[in-house]
Amino acid sequence: MTATLRNTGISFIGDVPWGAHLCLFYETKEDLLDTAVAYFKAGLEGKEFCVWAVSEPLTEHEAQNALRQAIPDFDQHWDAGSIEIVCGREWYLEDDRVDLQRIIAAWNEKLRGALAKGYDGMRASGMAAWVGANHWKDFSDYEHELHRSLSDRRMTVLCTYPLAASTPVDILDVVRAHRFTAARRRGHWDFIADPQYRRSPRRQCLESASLTSRERQVLELVVKGNSNKAIAKILGIGQRTVETHRAGVMKKFGVRSLPELMRLAIIGSSDEEA
Repeated sequence: MTATLRNTGISFIGDVPWGAHLCLFYETKEDLLDTAVAYFKAGLEGKEFCVWAVSEPLTEHEAQNALRQAIPDFDQHWDAGSIEIVCGREWYLEDDRVDLQRIIAAWNEKLRGALAKGYDGMRASGMAAWVGANHWKDFSDYEHELHRSLSDRRMTVLCTYPLAASTPVDILDVVRAHRFTAARRRGHWDFIADPQYRRSPRRQCLESASLTSRERQVLELVVKGNSNKAIAKILGIGQRTVETHRAGVMKKFGVRSLPELMRLAIIGSSDEEA
């Protein structure tokens, strides 16, 4: 029997069942490499077929060298065809278009081939640094559809996004499309969302707090990056009223600045707790 839980190789996440759709927001190239290399090392040790769709800030050559340095028998796995490194842009885009059905079909084809060759399953990772505003909606739709399609697949997927280029709205979109979302910043982990197992105590406090309906509206619009002036226009209230509601939210959660409030609303911990 193949193990029900698979070792991700990522200590912060631990073991996950087949069909897990994971997400990492990274700050530096080193954060990205450390996580992805550990993830694929565990996959190869677990007799899984591995595919890494690489894009900026990494080259395929850099990715291969990083794996070779961390995995003593990497060349044996490489020569056996147990791991592939592909160009992310070519994998995700065709005629500069994100076709979610085509991409998911391509993953499924890789999985069928892996199972036919006797692998226990498949482990994949894709980098989303290339995704710009013109592709974001289609790529987000793809992420949600992929999440649904993995439920009955012997496959795990790790999606990686650059933290610096991700807006609060982007982060919220990504969280909804993954089972587990975390951020790694210069070697340190931040928990963002794991709806199946655990949530930050501060995040639970945020969700259950006695905010008024207007305070909740203001908070949601703040998280989406709206200014006080824009929020006032959207809600049809005065800018001074918006400032009062925002101050009320900050007081209830014990934060002293807008960035700290944003961090608590999105990531679930204040700067002092990070």
